[in-house]
Amino acid sequence: MTLPEAPNVLPLEGEIDLHVSPRVAASLGAMIEQKPPRLVVDLSAVTYIDSSGLAVLIEGMQNVEAYGGKFILAGLQDNVRPIFEIARLDQVFIIFPHVDAALAAI
Repeated sequence: MTLPEAPNVLPLEGEIDLHVSPRVAASLGAMIEQKPPRLVVDLSAVTYIDSSGLAVLIEGMQNVEAYGGKFILAGLQDNVRPIFEIARLDQVFIIFPHVDAALAAI
Protein backbone atom coordinates (compact mmCIF):
# COMPACT_ATOMS: atom_id res chain seq x y z
CA MET A 1 0.00 0.00 0.00
CA THR A 2 1.19 3.49 -0.78
CA LEU A 3 0.41 6.78 0.89
CA PRO A 4 -2.59 8.68 -0.46
CA GLU A 5 -1.80 11.36 -3.02
CA ALA A 6 -4.61 13.51 -1.68
CA PRO A 7 -6.14 13.50 1.82
CA ASN A 8 -9.39 12.02 0.48
CA VAL A 9 -7.94 9.39 -1.89
CA LEU A 10 -6.88 5.92 -0.70
CA PRO A 11 -4.89 4.13 -3.42
CA LEU A 12 -4.83 0.35 -3.09
CA GLU A 13 -2.80 -2.16 -5.05
CA GLY A 14 -2.36 -5.87 -5.56
CA GLU A 15 -4.66 -8.47 -4.03
CA ILE A 16 -7.07 -7.33 -1.34
CA ASP A 17 -7.70 -10.53 0.58
CA LEU A 18 -8.03 -11.81 4.15
CA HIS A 19 -4.38 -10.98 4.86
CA VAL A 20 -4.48 -7.41 3.52
CA SER A 21 -8.04 -6.40 4.49
CA PRO A 22 -7.18 -5.49 8.13
CA ARG A 23 -4.58 -2.96 6.89
CA VAL A 24 -7.07 -1.54 4.40
CA ALA A 25 -9.67 -1.28 7.18
CA ALA A 26 -7.16 0.55 9.40
CA SER A 27 -6.23 3.01 6.62
CA LEU A 28 -9.88 3.61 5.76
CA GLY A 29 -10.76 4.05 9.44
CA ALA A 30 -8.06 6.68 9.90
CA MET A 31 -9.32 8.59 6.87
CA ILE A 32 -12.98 8.30 7.94
CA GLU A 33 -12.13 9.75 11.37
CA GLN A 34 -11.28 12.99 9.55
CA LYS A 35 -14.81 12.99 8.10
CA PRO A 36 -13.89 14.09 4.57
CA PRO A 37 -16.90 15.21 2.49
CA ARG A 38 -15.88 12.57 -0.06
CA LEU A 39 -13.56 9.62 0.18
CA VAL A 40 -12.28 8.02 -3.02
CA VAL A 41 -10.82 4.50 -2.98
CA ASP A 42 -8.54 4.07 -5.99
CA LEU A 43 -8.75 0.44 -7.15
CA SER A 44 -6.88 0.96 -10.44
CA ALA A 45 -3.90 -1.12 -9.24
CA VAL A 46 -5.99 -3.83 -7.53
CA THR A 47 -5.81 -7.19 -9.29
CA TYR A 48 -8.14 -9.17 -7.00
CA ILE A 49 -10.52 -8.57 -4.11
CA ASP A 50 -12.19 -11.24 -1.98
CA SER A 51 -15.22 -11.13 0.30
CA SER A 52 -13.19 -9.75 3.23
CA GLY A 53 -12.04 -6.87 1.03
CA LEU A 54 -15.59 -6.23 -0.14
CA ALA A 55 -16.76 -6.25 3.50
CA VAL A 56 -14.17 -3.59 4.39
CA LEU A 57 -15.35 -1.39 1.50
CA ILE A 58 -19.01 -1.85 2.46
CA GLU A 59 -18.28 -0.94 6.08
CA GLY A 60 -16.29 2.07 4.93
CA MET A 61 -19.17 3.22 2.73
CA GLN A 62 -21.64 2.84 5.61
CA ASN A 63 -19.38 4.81 7.97
CA VAL A 64 -18.89 7.64 5.47
CA GLU A 65 -22.60 7.81 4.65
CA ALA A 66 -23.40 7.86 8.39
CA TYR A 67 -21.90 11.35 8.69
CA GLY A 68 -23.26 12.50 5.31
CA GLY A 69 -20.15 12.01 3.17
CA LYS A 70 -19.78 10.34 -0.20
CA PHE A 71 -17.83 7.07 -0.57
CA ILE A 72 -16.57 6.54 -4.11
CA LEU A 73 -14.71 3.74 -5.86
CA ALA A 74 -12.54 4.52 -8.88
CA GLY A 75 -10.61 2.55 -11.45
CA LEU A 76 -12.11 -0.94 -11.27
CA GLN A 77 -10.04 -3.19 -13.53
CA ASP A 78 -11.65 -5.64 -15.96
CA ASN A 79 -10.63 -8.61 -13.78
CA VAL A 80 -12.08 -7.01 -10.61
CA ARG A 81 -15.33 -5.54 -11.97
CA PRO A 82 -17.09 -8.95 -12.33
CA ILE A 83 -16.57 -9.58 -8.60
CA PHE A 84 -18.58 -6.44 -7.87
CA GLU A 85 -21.18 -7.28 -10.55
CA ILE A 86 -21.79 -10.84 -9.29
CA ALA A 87 -22.38 -9.50 -5.77
CA ARG A 88 -24.51 -6.69 -7.28
CA LEU A 89 -22.25 -4.20 -5.52
CA ASP A 90 -21.84 -2.27 -8.77
CA GLN A 91 -25.37 -1.04 -8.00
CA VAL A 92 -24.52 -0.13 -4.39
CA PHE A 93 -21.27 1.80 -4.74
CA ILE A 94 -20.69 5.04 -6.62
CA ILE A 95 -18.09 3.97 -9.21
CA PHE A 96 -16.04 6.11 -11.58
CA PRO A 97 -13.63 4.96 -14.30
CA HIS A 98 -10.67 6.76 -12.66
CA VAL A 99 -9.80 9.02 -9.72
CA ASP A 100 -9.73 12.23 -11.77
CA ALA A 101 -13.31 11.65 -12.90
CA ALA A 102 -14.40 10.92 -9.33
CA LEU A 103 -12.76 14.08 -8.00
CA ALA A 104 -14.17 16.22 -10.81
CA ALA A 105 -17.72 14.86 -10.60
CA ILE A 106 -18.63 15.39 -6.97
